[in-house]
Amino acid sequence: MYNIFCLAIRMFYFFCCLYLLFKEFKQNLLACTYYLRLILIFAPKFYHQTKNIKMKVTVVGAGAVGATVADNIARKELCHELVLLDIKEGLAEGKAMDMMQMSSVLGFDTKITGSTNDYSKTAGSDVVVITSGIPRKPGMSREDLIGTNAGIVKGVAENILQHSPDAIFVIISNPMDTMTYLTLKATGLPKNRVIGMGGALDSSRFKFYLSKALNCSQNDLNAVVIGGHGDTTMIPLTRLATLNSNPVSNLLDAETLKKVAADTMVGGATLTGLIGTSAWYAPGSSALSVVESILRDEKKVITSCVLLEGEYGQSDICLGVPVVIGKNGWEKIIDYKLNEEEQASFNKSAEAVRGMNEVLNTLAV
Repeated sequence: MYNIFCLAIRMFYFFCCLYLLFKEFKQNLLACTYYLRLILIFAPKFYHQTKNIKMKVTVVGAGAVGATVADNIARKELCHELVLLDIKEGLAEGKAMDMMQMSSVLGFDTKITGSTNDYSKTAGSDVVVITSGIPRKPGMSREDLIGTNAGIVKGVAENILQHSPDAIFVIISNPMDTMTYLTLKATGLPKNRVIGMGGALDSSRFKFYLSKALNCSQNDLNAVVIGGHGDTTMIPLTRLATLNSNPVSNLLDAETLKKVAADTMVGGATLTGLIGTSAWYAPGSSALSVVESILRDEKKVITSCVLLEGEYGQSDICLGVPVVIGKNGWEKIIDYKLNEEEQASFNKSAEAVRGMNEVLNTLAV
């Protein structure tokens, strides 16, 4: 509702300025210049908001993570239409209806539709978030899920493309690095249109543990995790982490930083042990940050799992690295100039992920 109100105000000012521009054109050149400036200010914003309102997003998988992604997108009114799809009869429809019944309370106007495995409802989607597959249980690693989730994710991606050939894919399903690689190879999409979400989530957990150690606001921290999205493959870059531009290594001793990094790496497993299944609030909001940067063309730098072709010393593999994300998907990889130790860790992470990718060759997918 707020977005529509802002759009209406901008439209009013835009057309008023346009009218006055033509009215004053022959009489007052100075006033004409003033109105032209106003038009140039409002026109891009008018176009941008109109474009966002017409956007369509599909979230595949109406479980805890998928529903949280959809909820966050709807609340922020990132698109005009949101489709929630699941294989379980009635689940997506029920959750979509539940969300729509809170729209008048929270004041958003996003149209949310639920569907049981009817991919025609997803037609024309600009962004598709895939959360499908079984979640982790206590004692399971993300890699334990590959046998089941590979076939599911491949089928979902292929069905989506039949109805939304221009969609950008955001992958959440685990093991995320391998599922991102599978989606890219199975669909043949341009590399910029397939993005794995894990780095955004891991980086948010890194900030959480750093904020606890520093007793500071997470919002004042700049800290990223690169590498694989696994308990043993992620790499919290403690050397580059800062608190309002002050390196955290100036504020915490080496032992504390080592513990922060270790806690970050098992952050997902810690939550699985406490909850009894995979987490959903932080994963859902992390996916939101990626989707928002795409739909609003924000050009944010978000650590994401993307195809490497020589960057960071690796090729033919999808791994978490800092990338610029905008309307075309991921647009550019940022080189953080890793030191020798960090590069060695990255290479080791790549070897582990590549081993998981090779498992795909033994599966009927």
